[in-house]
Amino acid sequence: MSVNGVTGAGSAYNTYPATQTKSTDAKTDSKETTASASSGAVYEPSQKAAATKKYKPDTQMIAKMKADADARTSQMRSLVERMLSKQGQTYGKANDIWSFLAGGNFTVDPATKAQAQADIAEDGYWGVSQTSQRILDFATALTGGDPSKIEEMRGAFEKGYKLAEKKWGGSLPDISRQTYDAVMKGFDKMAQDAGIDA
Repeated sequence: MSVNGVTGAGSAYNTYPATQTKSTDAKTDSKETTASASSGAVYEPSQKAAATKKYKPDTQMIAKMKADADARTSQMRSLVERMLSKQGQTYGKANDIWSFLAGGNFTVDPATKAQAQADIAEDGYWGVSQTSQRILDFATALTGGDPSKIEEMRGAFEKGYKLAEKKWGGSLPDISRQTYDAVMKGFDKMAQDAGIDA
């Protein structure tokens, strides 16, 4: 018996039975896949799993915001100290820098005035918009976005504002009050978005 004889004899079977088997197998696999997809279980998280979400403070964001605030505060302090030294006064001579500034008994050179105006402008670093947003971002970073902590953050902000007024020696300037109002509106929106009655 030769190999050609065996392969020759089987050549009638090699042309389509193998392909026929494949198409039948493919149809069977397709039917099984469809059947299992329609009868398979679908995982849906329970309400309890969603309610136990863990909130963690965003320590990287907190560190970044603190470093930025420190740098900007240092810049502002330097601006004030330069202004005072040009008037023959130094920070050491001023009993309390905040009371001194609140008193308004000083003059400002044009360059310092221009820088201060740019800093407190609406789009400036110390302006209402950016300052209020930084406060809200910091509160969110501290709580990890936990909506149950909104009122706690609001309370901490109010306490800080009152301490600033005390340090200032009375009501803070209008820009501070506007910032206060913007922060409170921000907390209100956060509570509303979280479905919490403020």
